[in-house]
Amino acid sequence: MAEPLLRIGAHSVDPPVVLAPMAGITNAPFRTLCRDFAGGRGLFVSEMITSRALVERNDKTMRLVHFDDAEKPRSIQLYGVDPETVGRAVRMIADEDLADHVDLNFGCPVPKVTRRGGGSALPYKRPLLRAILRAAVGNAGSLPVTMKMRKGIDDDHLTYLDAGRIAVDEGVTAIALHGRTAAQHYGGEADWSAIARLKEAVPEIPVLGNGDIWSAADAVRMVRETGCDGVVVGRGCLGRPWLFGDLVAAFDGRGEDAYARPSLREVADVMLRHARLLGEWLEDEARGVIDFRKHVAWYTKGFSVGSELRRRLAVSASLDELATLLAEADLDQEWPTGADGPRGRTSGRNRVALPDGWLDDPQDCAVPREGAEDGTSGG
Repeated sequence: MAEPLLRIGAHSVDPPVVLAPMAGITNAPFRTLCRDFAGGRGLFVSEMITSRALVERNDKTMRLVHFDDAEKPRSIQLYGVDPETVGRAVRMIADEDLADHVDLNFGCPVPKVTRRGGGSALPYKRPLLRAILRAAVGNAGSLPVTMKMRKGIDDDHLTYLDAGRIAVDEGVTAIALHGRTAAQHYGGEADWSAIARLKEAVPEIPVLGNGDIWSAADAVRMVRETGCDGVVVGRGCLGRPWLFGDLVAAFDGRGEDAYARPSLREVADVMLRHARLLGEWLEDEARGVIDFRKHVAWYTKGFSVGSELRRRLAVSASLDELATLLAEADLDQEWPTGADGPRGRTSGRNRVALPDGWLDDPQDCAVPREGAEDGTSGG
């Protein structure tokens, strides 16, 4: 296909593909895997960083904002509810050269975030959203500021078109839209038509689409159907870091013959490398393997591994044990039909946890009460 041009400030993103921030997932080791499969092309964003934790120099947070020398551009996603704190955090990133790009999170649907007025709940308060964006852009210097959001709180409280116009007014460089409401969480189907409507509403800046991209073919179809300028990939790459190589091939105009179809032996090699990288990053092999355990089901989805072996893999405690257990599987299995498709969280919610009275006045600019930001990042 003809590749759309995507620029994030001074940075050209080629292909127009972004790794979505995912708590506990998009740490430096996982970004390394995805970037390597993509040949260094695309944009790979950190885990969500809490603005208060960054300003207070929390130890865990400072580890999360450390980038490998090969990561260019360096991209941080920042979460915050207080314009002053967000502004200080962005100024710190700019002044201390911690990153080359700042993305702001207004899309998280997790109850512990929305019940405090953050994430996907916040754009309902239009003046507060404007104040946060103004503080971020005003303190960013030459760094581009982007934002990621959802359609709204629920179908009766859609905010994405208003939020898009506010973002343009305040100098945001690009917007990513997940085509679900907070109430949908990760259930049902993403509404790609909302991405198209946002693109029509804010022609001045790039719009990136997010939601239900499980394969490179899905990404190409999203761009064609919505006219968006690029895609953001989240759950689709869980246990599939080679998807970014497929995306490069797709946007370069190569067909499905160029897509990865790894055997279980090749997948096992990636699993071991992933666990090894985590151990090196955490400076503790055992902790790295423990952190890797949650990825086992995603990597092995579709393969004939067996529930008992999967269980044992998911409680392995060392690289040697992980390698020994993987060797028990039939590693000569070819890529299984139907291995693509939904992974990660797929549940929906009927009700969004919100602060008391949150929906009473969309023009309220009051900062959510103390406790809306945790003192650590990545969650």
